[in-house]
Amino acid sequence: MSNRYDAGMKVRREVLGETWVNKATDARTDFTDEWQSHITESVWGGIWTRPGLDRRTRSCMTLALMMSLGSWDEFNLHIEAAFNNGLTQDDIKEVIMHASTYCGVPAGNHAFKEASATLQRLGRAPKPIQKQA
Repeated sequence: MSNRYDAGMKVRREVLGETWVNKATDARTDFTDEWQSHITESVWGGIWTRPGLDRRTRSCMTLALMMSLGSWDEFNLHIEAAFNNGLTQDDIKEVIMHASTYCGVPAGNHAFKEASATLQRLGRAPKPIQKQA
């Protein structure tokens, strides 16, 4: 393994968590093994380890980009990862609000739906607003 692979695997585990990374790496096949190595080395070892942006900023960007692409599985994965990178629920809300300005209201509506379900699954369910009398 290369130094970038090792560095990438370290960051990947810190950001996405042991459970997710183990699931992804345990599911490798002779067809997907090179892909898993590529994303670990290139994305996690080549981009996420660069000194130009901190992980919190990278996390915000990733959420906005996944939202703009409609990549909801990756969006939800990175909602969970956002907490590992120091984001709060309010930060995630602000990312969705900001990205909705550029991605459009339908993307914002769907992002809030997806994020709410993921927050619920993580035991961080948003609190309902009490109705005014």
